[in-house]
This record gives sequence, structure tokens and C-alpha cells, in this order.
Amino acid sequence: MPFTISDIVAAGALARRAQPTLPVPGGLVLRPWSSADAPAVYEAFQDPVIQRWHARVADSESEVRGWIEGWRGAWEEERDAYWAVAEGGSDVVVGRVALRGIVLADGQAEVAYWTMPGARGRGVAPRAVVALAEWAFGEVGLHRLELTHATANEASCRVALKTGFAVEGTKRSAVLHEDGWHDMHLHARVAGV
Repeated sequence: MPFTISDIVAAGALARRAQPTLPVPGGLVLRPWSSADAPAVYEAFQDPVIQRWHARVADSESEVRGWIEGWRGAWEEERDAYWAVAEGGSDVVVGRVALRGIVLADGQAEVAYWTMPGARGRGVAPRAVVALAEWAFGEVGLHRLELTHATANEASCRVALKTGFAVEGTKRSAVLHEDGWHDMHLHARVAGV
């Protein structure tokens, strides 16, 4: 039985091209991860703030290199897309931004991000999220981007609101962190709105 609605984005829209490097206002770029970035990711995951909001820890740079390989594979499989947020001139990693849980047929994905401790308070996350959202809507043709964060993570809520992700509600007891179950705010942006 055929579907009455065509796929929003055709399969292969990501995999048939190389993951792009995207400019970000203020001298940043979103670029694909390389194995040379393993020390920066390892350092990031030693930060107590990142550890608080992530269920994953990094035990070694070798382990992180495996993550990076997985991130590259996720692009090829069109299920997730991860970028390093880097200083344009020095190429120093200042954060990460990602599209997770990509469903091209439905035109949807979830935005995720973190910043290195030394980059916080400089607008890195909001600028990276806006650049990623503009690319996802304008170049890929996605229709809806969601963003979730623990209700206790006020910094992440500020990023979501600054970048036009409207609050849609609270998912009760939705994510388990090391300190227990957390309610999650659900934010979203829709193409053209």
C-alpha cells in the first residue's frame, strides 16, 4: 500500500555528500570532527558541568577517538550529524553541536550542544545552534527541529530561547542522570516560522 505523503527529505540527502564546514558569525566554524580532536573532547568530558548533563564519561583519549569514528559513521548512516565548533583562525575546539535522531522522511531531528568551560559566556552555543538550524532548514530541507534539556539546566534553556526554540512543554521524569530522573523541557523550531 503506497503512502499518501512523500518523504520530506529523500534518503541519501546527507550520505551522498561530504559533511560540510559551516561558517558561524563571530569567527567560528562548524566542521566535521577529526581524530586529532580527541584531546579536546576528552578534556570537555572531564568538566563537572558537562558530566552533570551527560550520561557518558570519557575514560581516555583512545575511547574518544572511537566516539569520533562513530560520529563520522552516523553521518554516513544519516542518523546523527556531529560538528566541532571551532575558532575560525586557530581551529581550537570550543564546543560541539549536533543533529541527533535524524528522521529524513519526517523532516525532523533533535539539536544538541555543549561548550568547553573556557568558551562559556561568549555566545558560542547560541551562534552555533542558529547556524546549524539555518543549514538544516535551508540546505537539507528539514521541517522541525526539537531541543530538550533538563528543567534544572537553566543555561541550556537560555540557549534554546535565544535561538528561537519555543517551549512546547515539560516531559516529566523523562531522562535518567546520575543524580536521578529529570523532567525535560521540550523546545522546537519549525521551518519558516
